[in-house]
Amino acid sequence: MASESYSPGPANAIYGLGLIGAAVYFIGQAVTFWTGVLGFLKAVVWPAFLVYELLTYLYGLN
Repeated sequence: MASESYSPGPANAIYGLGLIGAAVYFIGQAVTFWTGVLGFLKAVVWPAFLVYELLTYLYGLN
């Protein structure tokens, strides 16, 4: 039985850089500790918002 491995390398690297960049931006804008925590959570889920807005723009779902 052959073993196949899957390595999405570049996709993970791009997401990781985006996560770090978004975290630096959102946390840098934070005034209090809890807005910093919220900023980190936003940094984790920013791709979902990006895809949603892109699909809304492309398909006119608004």
